[in-house]
Amino acid sequence: MTGLPTDEVLVSIEGKVGRLRLNRPKAIHALTLGMCEAMTEALLAWRADPAIELVMIDHAPSPDGDPKTSRGFCAGGDVRAICESGRGDGVAARHFFFTEYRLNHLLFVYAKPIVAFMDGITMGGGVGISQPARYRIATERTRFAMPETGIGLFPDVGGGWYLSRLPGRVGAYLALTGGRLDGAECQALGLATHFMASEKLDELKAGLIAAPGDAQALLERAAETPPPAAIEARRGDVDRLFASETCEGVLAALAADGSEWAREQRAILATKSPQACKVSLRIVLDGADTAFFAEEMAREYAVAARVCQRNDFIEGVRALLVDKDNAPRWDPQTLEGVSDHMIDQIFAPMEAGEEWTPLAL
Repeated sequence: MTGLPTDEVLVSIEGKVGRLRLNRPKAIHALTLGMCEAMTEALLAWRADPAIELVMIDHAPSPDGDPKTSRGFCAGGDVRAICESGRGDGVAARHFFFTEYRLNHLLFVYAKPIVAFMDGITMGGGVGISQPARYRIATERTRFAMPETGIGLFPDVGGGWYLSRLPGRVGAYLALTGGRLDGAECQALGLATHFMASEKLDELKAGLIAAPGDAQALLERAAETPPPAAIEARRGDVDRLFASETCEGVLAALAADGSEWAREQRAILATKSPQACKVSLRIVLDGADTAFFAEEMAREYAVAARVCQRNDFIEGVRALLVDKDNAPRWDPQTLEGVSDHMIDQIFAPMEAGEEWTPLAL
């Protein structure tokens, strides 16, 4: 995990627009330490530059230049590198989280308008750099998810803040199952501010560069009415079956329901790390009562700093991303084996001098 200068994010100024283009297409633009550092450096410079009126965050096209073959905006963070560090002393992993979360917070408090283009896969770290933006554009290609329980992690990068503020129990459902949302669903839930066809994005971007001061009007004119959001028809089931504040209670409700959808969700949860599920549900529950985003990030950093060195994250990355045998050996293997004491240890505040802090702005 290197912090050296990188071409994995293209930083440019076009007219009065500062532009950050993720440029790691083979990894679906998964964030590295260098990418986080480069974006932070640019944002800090533009913050004080009166010539910059707007910031755009998108991804560079695929190597063949065809936008239709580009798989997405950002698939997350470089979890393989984080896992490699977690196997050892974890220093590099903690440094990555510390730096990434500072970027997330900087975007959250940034005074100048930011437009993020959630075109294609927008997961994990991609959520962290798009959700703070004032304008969040979804398309028919958008696939939004926080699938971390499948690799022994949890919805971080502010996931506890964003998911806890979704209507009903949608946040708990997404955090536990890693369920995917399309662009229409993202707009219906407030995760996207606008919806439009992906083929119109280049025209919109050109318009924003030509007249950044007219961003709101340009976005309203370009926006389209999305198709019906499937999550809306499912809201009753989600709110009822994911109502419990314990993972055991959720599983019991799913088992008692007996519907096909409930059986599907129970089967999905059976593949997830029990430890990660309990951590993720608590992240969402705690996030609902958190008053400041910096407080959320400090909590998530303490959790990430510990989880990245525990068995389930290392084993989850091995099983799903390295060996790809899809047979992770979770420890503990059951929800009952994950004690309240274990979760309290994971959530304990960091030692003095080791806690996460935002940039001094």
